[in-house]
Amino acid sequence: MAGVTLNKVVKDYGKLEVIHGIDLEVHSGEFLVLVGPSGCGKSTLLRMIAGLEEISDGTIAIGDRIVNDLPAARRNLSMVFQSYALYPHMSVRKNLAFGLSNLKMPKDEIERRVSEAARVLQINELMDRKPRQLSGGQKQRVAIGRAIVREPELFLFDEPLSNLDAELRVQMRVELAGLYNRLGTTMIYVTHDQVEAMTMATRIVVLSKGYIEQVGTPHELYTRPQNTFVATFIGSPKMNMIEAVVRGGTVSVPDFGDIALGGGAPDGKITVGVRPEQFEIGSSGPITTQSEVTLVEYLGSEMYVHTRLPSGRIVMVKDAGKAEHKIGDKLPLSLIPEHAHYFDADNRRLPIFDA
Repeated sequence: MAGVTLNKVVKDYGKLEVIHGIDLEVHSGEFLVLVGPSGCGKSTLLRMIAGLEEISDGTIAIGDRIVNDLPAARRNLSMVFQSYALYPHMSVRKNLAFGLSNLKMPKDEIERRVSEAARVLQINELMDRKPRQLSGGQKQRVAIGRAIVREPELFLFDEPLSNLDAELRVQMRVELAGLYNRLGTTMIYVTHDQVEAMTMATRIVVLSKGYIEQVGTPHELYTRPQNTFVATFIGSPKMNMIEAVVRGGTVSVPDFGDIALGGGAPDGKITVGVRPEQFEIGSSGPITTQSEVTLVEYLGSEMYVHTRLPSGRIVMVKDAGKAEHKIGDKLPLSLIPEHAHYFDADNRRLPIFDA
């Protein structure tokens, strides 16, 4: 296992800078996920770690070695790509063994590594099949197996599940998390899907436009987003954002009323963030309003209710799925100040009710 250290890493293409001086410490043995919207720089960052993309400035170290000038083949890592890139004329067994054979590795060692990868990935019954005889999930297992047989100190994954259908993605998420628990090798995983990030990562790096917005555990990012970008990107459905105004230690929240903040925020505009599950249905809370149901998303054990506030603003509310709501119903909503998130005019978190 090896950690990875990025120190002021920059990537530019002429005058266009796409990675802006990133500092990041990847701990040995962790499952780190790089997540962000398309074009945020996550795949570029991964390719620089892999040695497939030159860095423009800064340093990258794997373990205690600076690898800026080290070719990809000598970095002792394995990478799994979005495409399976299997050799169609070879069996699964030969696909797994091919890279090791090119390294002139002894046959008994190749057999040991291939057999171990097959056992870990539970693909023993597939070993004599050709890629055309495999499903998408099976092909992805074989692609991961090719990475495993190298026994690297670092695994890199570049959106490996994006070509799979929804059901297979869920299954492969579980399998990848189990693989990490069995191998314990450092893994860096790129995805644009925040559900993948939340369900698999030990830590998440949220990227936007070539900058790191926040690094933390899934729980930290969900409960303490440090800015409005992270607050709205992490969590599905998205956090409700309500513009409000602070005057003399009191924030006036449109449609709901006033919250006493004491000295927690300077006067001026702020944003109040409330996740769908943080609203309470009913009038028992300290500040309440009446809303009107505009849409109901029923998911069985739970439902998401879209409601229109008196100002016309639409907010989404989570319900347990036991009540029945219809379009046009009146729905009282309560906002609990301690459950909400507060952001200043620069979109940075205000730690007003943070413990």
